[in-house]
Amino acid sequence: MATAKKAPAKKAAPAKKAAPAAKKAAPAKKAAAPAKKVAAKAPAKKAAPAKKAAAAKKPAAKRTPNAGFMKAMTPSDALAAIIGKGPYPRTEVTKKVWEYIKKNKLQDEMNKRMINADAKLKEIFKKAQASMFEMTKMISQHLK
Repeated sequence: MATAKKAPAKKAAPAKKAAPAAKKAAPAKKAAAPAKKVAAKAPAKKAAPAKKAAAAKKPAAKRTPNAGFMKAMTPSDALAAIIGKGPYPRTEVTKKVWEYIKKNKLQDEMNKRMINADAKLKEIFKKAQASMFEMTKMISQHLK
């Protein structure tokens, strides 16, 4: 029985020695891999100047604003009390409402996404508190 116990102990020792040898072989593979990538990149660089020349010929197209956002809309009387009378594009209406909210400190202190409505905003929101995501939906109902 004594010999049976010694035999597994000897087998475990060579297994530990094999693991460091595998680790030493792994860095050699990593060193060889970047060399292959560098060789593959060299032909791609030759084709790149042709693409740059083609792109340089085309003038950069200016981004045109969406007509739906830029269309001037008339606010309702309740919304006009906050932003002022006159036709405004949707983007400008949202900016003016945010200016009003920040000026009167109507953002909730704990959760900045929530807006606490004062008397003027309650006419638009129809409730005491609304999230900033609901706000645009509620404002759009007051634009004609």
